[in-house]
Amino acid sequence: MMSRLLQAKMSQHILGEKSAAFLARKTKATIINKTTAPLEETEFKVMLEFTAAGSGNDRSGVDLVRQHGGRELEKMKIAMLFMIKKLSLISHLSIVTFNGGSHRLCPLRQITENSQGEIEKLVNALVANGGINISAGLQTGFKVLNDRRLTSGHAVGIMLMSDGQQNAGGDAAQVPVGNVPVCTFGFGADHDPTVLNAITNNSVGGTFSDVRNQDNLSISFSQCLAGLLTVVVQDLKLTVTRVESTIVKVSAGNYIQSKDDAAGSMTVSFGNLYIKEVRKVIVDLLLPAASSLAGSDVLEITYTYRSGTTNIINSLHLWWKLFDANPIILTVSRTDRTSVEPERKEVMIEENCLRTAQMMKEPRVMADDQKLGNARDKLVEAQNLLEDMVNDESNPLIEMLKSELQQIKRLMKSQEIYEKQGRPFALSSETSHNC
Repeated sequence: MMSRLLQAKMSQHILGEKSAAFLARKTKATIINKTTAPLEETEFKVMLEFTAAGSGNDRSGVDLVRQHGGRELEKMKIAMLFMIKKLSLISHLSIVTFNGGSHRLCPLRQITENSQGEIEKLVNALVANGGINISAGLQTGFKVLNDRRLTSGHAVGIMLMSDGQQNAGGDAAQVPVGNVPVCTFGFGADHDPTVLNAITNNSVGGTFSDVRNQDNLSISFSQCLAGLLTVVVQDLKLTVTRVESTIVKVSAGNYIQSKDDAAGSMTVSFGNLYIKEVRKVIVDLLLPAASSLAGSDVLEITYTYRSGTTNIINSLHLWWKLFDANPIILTVSRTDRTSVEPERKEVMIEENCLRTAQMMKEPRVMADDQKLGNARDKLVEAQNLLEDMVNDESNPLIEMLKSELQQIKRLMKSQEIYEKQGRPFALSSETSHNC
């Protein structure tokens, strides 16, 4: 039975194709699946891939709050000055410090030649004070963003730096983050990676980076800023609804999922996408037995997002309009052929990479419990999974996972090495695979 949405809008049908791509203004949706399914009840996988369209000219504005607390001031100053130089005219910056409490050094200021110099003076004048109250810093940062008016259409973000253990205020991991991406950076050997990682996990699109050496610092900051400065899609939400099927599971990493039992649907909230960024989802379906060799509508795919449009009167201001893509109906041909169509290679790679990324968390938990032997065994299990799943040496994600597993294993040679280097690296690796 067709939904009200389908009755009101023109739907797009996919029948008998291994993959199909649909360009909807600022996004391209690609659906990858097998072309046939047997007549009997069967499991069926569908991979959905969303790519943000755009070019290097689609440079958006960002309202950014930069926070710092701790004693590693010289390194943090270098990071802040680097960031200020990277921001564009249509961006705004506020700086918040946190020690025993928190203090806003300046409100959100448009980045101009004059304001750059003034903000750099504020940064260079910073001195270390006692106490690290990350919770107060976050709350002040969110207030800065919530109080903004003229730039409400900009992308937003918080970059938080800390070099020590939180020793004042409440638990920063319990501060409500909402839809604001929070990128955290751990400086020095004494920073608390567990708290910084928990903060990013609470946000949509946040990352934690261990930046104790200068190379990691420049790379991590560049990656965070590249995303914030090139946002072309905001608040992307995908909804998959069963038709002649049952949705068994939706695998979408750490992104927020909500279920509507009455509608038989699942919604995934992805947050923002920057230029060429990709989001992937695997939907596991159970198809009922079919009585005839015909096509079965098995899944309805809808998604919405906000895309920026420049105001004609003021070219520095973006209006973010809601875009509702036409529904896509996936149809599968039922067949009585004895040969079974193999699973798509792309689906197998993505599914096993998701599984491996999830398995990377287990050794870290074991090591935290001082069970290094069990942790190393679990890492070997994850490495074997990568080796056995698909022989595709050219896949960059597989190679990255292999390298990270090897590095984590090296950093678990002893409990001392793990405490100083292994835990921050493992947490940073986990957040890089959550988004």
